[in-house]
Amino acid sequence: MKTVSLKIDDSVFGETENILSKIKKPRNRYINEALEYYNKIQKRKILESKLKKESALVKDESLSVLNEFEEIDYAG
Repeated sequence: MKTVSLKIDDSVFGETENILSKIKKPRNRYINEALEYYNKIQKRKILESKLKKESALVKDESLSVLNEFEEIDYAG
């Protein structure tokens, strides 16, 4: 495990401490779970962005191929 020192806004820290006192979970575990959850969200956003870009590329190429087929059909 790595040790990390970080600065947390007072309001976020206070809210976190309040929640931790109610759920009886160690602060370290809570922060680890929060980061793990946030990382999953960010990975999904990165994947979504990549898929949108690739989808746009495929769409343009598909339209080009479709147009070529339509021209062949009309030429015959």
